[in-house]
Amino acid sequence: MNNKQRLELETKGIKLSPEEQAIYLQENNLDPQAEYRPQSATNKKNIYRSALAILESIANNPANLKSYKIDDMTVSDFAESLMARIDQLDRKIRLLKDDDEIQNESNFFMLFQD
Repeated sequence: MNNKQRLELETKGIKLSPEEQAIYLQENNLDPQAEYRPQSATNKKNIYRSALAILESIANNPANLKSYKIDDMTVSDFAESLMARIDQLDRKIRLLKDDDEIQNESNFFMLFQD
């Protein structure tokens, strides 16, 4: 699986051209055709950042955020759901550590200092 395919998994239902997907991935330091490495925390974090950028782009289009009334049903939860997903992804990105941070981690800490 390459990075582009992994981004498509994260953004199911959102139709973008391959060029648009490539731009979002390249802006987050990922090559669209490079192999996705699930062991790499940095790679996963950059995929999430790309998905977040796509969702924020959708949120920037006010036409998508209108309320619609069809018969007796109102579709107004899209904007709320979109913002909730953006907040969720933002929090997940902030909590994920990069590969460098994981390598420099130690299970040892000093309780007392000279």
